[in-house]
Amino acid sequence: MSRRYQDWLMQAQRDLKAAHDSLAAGNYEWAAFQAQQGAEKALKALLRFYNQEERGHTLLHLLGEARSYVAVPDDLWPKVRELDRHYIQSRYPNGFDSGYPAEFYDREITERVLTYGIAILEFVQGCVQDSAAEP
Repeated sequence: MSRRYQDWLMQAQRDLKAAHDSLAAGNYEWAAFQAQQGAEKALKALLRFYNQEERGHTLLHLLGEARSYVAVPDDLWPKVRELDRHYIQSRYPNGFDSGYPAEFYDREITERVLTYGIAILEFVQGCVQDSAAEP
């Protein structure tokens, strides 16, 4: 087990707290991106826990890699697919035909995305705790 996984897990928690803070401030597009980042870092923490250093930002791919080490609940797959959509579109105007990201985000969308990010973090925390407790 790589000790660096803890650093990734701590940053995932901070990213999700930042997403919550951005949501409260009405910066919905930024909160969606931070939720995606929190989930990404949580999954990278899980892979590093198993001594795998994974690059890239696609949560679907990262969760697929994690499946080599842990059982992945079926309900996480649609969550990572949704979160993946917010990696680019939440930040760049060219993610849409016209307009800028803030025009396409609202509280409802962002609350859902943040809930998904938290679900990924909790999944990873559970995996790490369960594995660390094994003899």
